Amino acid sequence: MTASNAPGHTESHERSFDAAEKHTHTWAQSDCGLPQQPDATLENGLHRPSSGAFSSSNSTHSVPMTRVTTDAEGNTYPEGGLEAWLVVFGSFMGLFGSLGLVNTIGTFQAYIEDHQLKGYSSGASGWIFGVYAFLTFFCGVQIGPIFDAKGPRFLVFAGAVLVMVMMIALGFCSEYWHFMLVIGVAGGVGASLIFTPAIAAIGHFFNEKRGVATGLAATGGSVGGVIFPLALEALFPKIGFAWATRVVALLCLISLIVACLLIRSRLPKKPAVKENVMPDFRIFRDPKFTLTTFGVFFIEWGLFIPISYISSYAMAHGVSTTLSYQMLAILNAGSFFGRGIPGFVADYLGRFNTLIVTVALCLVCNACLWLPAGDSVPVMIVYCVIFGFASGSNISLTPVCISQLCKIENYGRYYSTAYTIVSFGTLTGIPIAGEILSRCNGEYWGLIAFTTCCYALGLVCVTSAKLIHVGWRQPWVIY
Repeated sequence: MTASNAPGHTESHERSFDAAEKHTHTWAQSDCGLPQQPDATLENGLHRPSSGAFSSSNSTHSVPMTRVTTDAEGNTYPEGGLEAWLVVFGSFMGLFGSLGLVNTIGTFQAYIEDHQLKGYSSGASGWIFGVYAFLTFFCGVQIGPIFDAKGPRFLVFAGAVLVMVMMIALGFCSEYWHFMLVIGVAGGVGASLIFTPAIAAIGHFFNEKRGVATGLAATGGSVGGVIFPLALEALFPKIGFAWATRVVALLCLISLIVACLLIRSRLPKKPAVKENVMPDFRIFRDPKFTLTTFGVFFIEWGLFIPISYISSYAMAHGVSTTLSYQMLAILNAGSFFGRGIPGFVADYLGRFNTLIVTVALCLVCNACLWLPAGDSVPVMIVYCVIFGFASGSNISLTPVCISQLCKIENYGRYYSTAYTIVSFGTLTGIPIAGEILSRCNGEYWGLIAFTTCCYALGLVCVTSAKLIHVGWRQPWVIY
């Protein structure tokens, strides 16, 4: 059940046959005077590209070499090439238009609480955005296996339609139930239909570079999380809430069209039988998977609290409305680097190792920066930058850590099953934080303490998952 890390790079072309068999790198070359090889079909329905895949025997044009890696289970990955990187770009655009809106919930919540839902408590309005985040991850329980069986095209298209419905209908909302249906239900399901296949598709093209590829794609959510709050903050006083959301809808439309065109998978379609469509909770028998899942649960339980409340926190401490909205953009700007750089590092130092370090940094940021920040604007900004960077890996590294625990053809099922549990953390985290805020009479110390505890529990779980694999006496091993 558990797939180990892919072996290291083989640099020499003069290896013996036995050594070449031992390593996992294969090379596909174009017609450069070498004998032509027919296309070979490998395990699990994957195909190893050969020279014949790139040029005919009569061609005099050479095509650059493409390295193919193979994991311990026999699955092969191109590790690059035009098609693979176009999928990464398509995922980037899809996450820009879906996860970028999820990262903007702090701006929406702060505005709606001061206007349309002014008579409701923070805990009550928090349920709208809790359901939004919940469905973004919970719907993966079906979307992941459907991706395995049918591919991503229809899923991404359906998600794009729902996201556009949300953004257009949002301008007409005035009652609590309006926002719950439009943001919570339509927005949450739409985001999940895009988010799940956008992340899973990358795993079909990358193994050793999966961390950096997923991180690059995940930065799309951060870019959206920077652009959308700044655009809304500038447009709200000029053209009003309804038209401001429609301008953002236009940006989402452009990005989601690109996502629909570029996101694809490599595995052949599987029959839509129960084994392919239904999640398999028997995988929780693996203690590493169980600990990883609950570690991500606690991390996500705390992740959306700063995203949701940092703007409100700044306003409550005397910061101007403009700068308060910009705090969320600053946090997401830090997250942009936090999704790309840790992903690159993880491919060399270990995915679990990198996740452990970044979760520990999130814990320290909440306890040592946000809790004592008070009305200090410089400390708030420093917190947003560092926490944004550290928390960025919460989105980009958790999928590749889960992929390390299974065969790639089962990745959709593993990922969606894990996030079925994780989604309940996203459902309850925001409203619990809002209720804590109300019980503390508007003081934020309780909310911050709860966030800190979430990250502490997450750190314990993911560290334990790693140590079960490498052993308690070798905590420094790359994993």
